[in-house]
Parts: sequence; C-alpha cells; structure tokens
Amino acid sequence: LGLWRWQRAALAASEEDEDEKEEEELRQRFMAPPVSGLRELRRRRRELRSRMELLIMETQGEVCRALAALDPGAAFAVDTWERKEGGGGISCVLQDGEVFEKAGVNVSVVFGLLSEEAARQMRSRGKSLKAKDGKLPFCAMGVSSVIHPKNPHVPTMHFNYRYFEIEEADGTKQWWFGGGTDLTPTYLNEEDAVHFHKTLKEACDKHDLKLYPKYKKWCDDYFYIKHRGERRGIGGIFFDDVDSPSKEEVFQFVKSCAKAVVPCYIPIVKRHCHDSFTPEEKLWQQLRRGRYVEFNLVYDRGTKFGLLTPGSRVESILMSLPLTARWEYMHTPPETSKEAEILEVLRNPKDWVH
Repeated sequence: LGLWRWQRAALAASEEDEDEKEEEELRQRFMAPPVSGLRELRRRRRELRSRMELLIMETQGEVCRALAALDPGAAFAVDTWERKEGGGGISCVLQDGEVFEKAGVNVSVVFGLLSEEAARQMRSRGKSLKAKDGKLPFCAMGVSSVIHPKNPHVPTMHFNYRYFEIEEADGTKQWWFGGGTDLTPTYLNEEDAVHFHKTLKEACDKHDLKLYPKYKKWCDDYFYIKHRGERRGIGGIFFDDVDSPSKEEVFQFVKSCAKAVVPCYIPIVKRHCHDSFTPEEKLWQQLRRGRYVEFNLVYDRGTKFGLLTPGSRVESILMSLPLTARWEYMHTPPETSKEAEILEVLRNPKDWVH
C-alpha cells in the first residue's frame, strides 16, 4: 500500500511538472497572458473555443516576432484590455519603426449579449436568429492584423481569422468561422503577387482544391471600393459565415490559413524593405492609403460590427488605419505610368496562379 501511494504521488508530481513545462512553453509563444487564462484554456483544451483561442494567441505571437525581427530598432507596445460586458483582448502595435510605419496585431475574445444593431447586421446577410426576450448571448474571438510599411515598394498586408457563436432562445448554438489574408501593394510586382497567392493556394489545397478559387473570388468581390470602382488591393482569400462540412474540418482549414500568414508575406518584406524610392513614389503610397481608409470606414463589416458592439475598444478597431494618408482633389496618374499599371489590376483582378 505504501509503494502504491508513493507511485501515485510520484506520478502526480511528474504530471504537475509536465503541466508547468507546457504552460511555460505556451507563455513563451504568447505576447501576453490569454484572455480566458492559461490554466482554464488547458483545462478545456478539447473544446473548440479553447483551441481557437490558443490558435489566435499563437498566431499573434508568431507574426509579432517575425515583424520585430525585420525592424529591430522598434518594439511592439503590448496593451491588454478588458471589456466590462465580458471578455477582453491584447493589442500589439509597433509605430514609426525603420521598416514599418504602423503594424498592429490584435487578439480579442468577447462575449455577452448581441446588440440590436449587430443582430440586425447579421440578419441582413441571411442569419436566422431567434432571440429570447430580445436577447442573444454570443461569443466572438479572433486575431486581426494590418501592417503598413514605410517603403512604398513593400505592400500593406491584412489578415483576420475569427470564430463566432450565438445561443438562440431554445438553447441551439449557431457557429461559424470567417477570415482571410489579402495584399495591398502601392506598385505592382508580379513576382510578389504570384508568391503571395501561391502560398495561400497551397494552404487551401490541403483541404479542398475548390476553396482557393472560391475564396479568391470572394476576396476580390468583398474588398471592392464601390464609389471608386476599384479593389482595395490585389486580393488573396476571404470567407465568412462558414459552418460546414464540420466544426473540426473548418477549424483545421482556418489553422492552415493562419499558419500561412508569415510565409506568404515576410519574404516580400525582406525583398523590398531596403529598395530606394522617390518622393513621387512616397506620395502615391499616401494616396493609396487614403483608399485603404475609405474602404475600412465605409464598407468593412468587421469595423462596423466592432463599432456597433457595446463596450468595444475603438483604439483597437481603428488600429487598421495607417499612421499617415493623403487625399488630393482629382488626382489622376498618367496613362502609361507605374501608378496607372496598379490601377488597371485593381479595376480588373487577375488570376495569379495559373
């Protein structure tokens, strides 16, 4: 009996050591402690909500480390925040570096009751939501990033991967995933465009060969500035409200897409961050950033949802806006210029991988 007790105690101590080791490894990969707490996430590690929160925390850490390695003179400000209605987030922002003018990578995990405006927005795109006494409990989590480099030959890049869950009046839970990764260059570089799209296609093809062409078109259609008649950039992939074939399969697809962020973008930054540029090229970058602002404030669904959610953190939502931008009255580039070349692609999207 004494030996058995000793063996049980030794096993418990060994498991505790392993737990502490695993927790320390996770801490090293994160930028800050997770919103739900590390021990709570590990306790519920088999639940998809916990796995998704771990994935977005790891993605934030991977991207921040990759960007910091390219801009060693700058540092990310790590800002944790709480939402009194439930949940919180971690905002990591680098400003005025040598390579990046502004780079933000945010994680948010929020829950509570869906606002009337947010519910109306969801119903407008086909969601049938049955509220109880006008209330809809929800949980939303995701990682979102926008990176604005200083050099006009390095493109801006955006990615976002998120999970949403709503509990209806009868206890039924609706869930869906959304996200995407897209590139917004100031000047067209076909080699960069092909690399970016091929990397995303490889991530999609691991799951279904139909996904890349479907989500590439969705991206071109979504990031469309209607009042300008042009896309925000050269696209990538975008999807929303995805709830099939199964929760596990969609999660694994989202995981592959998140893991593709660093390899699709960082080589492009390395290739061009020390390119020379003229004042005229810098001016064109500022004008294109104005278009970026227009899309985000007028059309972007994520920005709208954030601003309509009670207790949301406006600074984190508007992190996507560049540090500097410019609007000139009736600016039109010469027809045969490099500036006109990128406009042609923004007006007529190309197939970059075939």
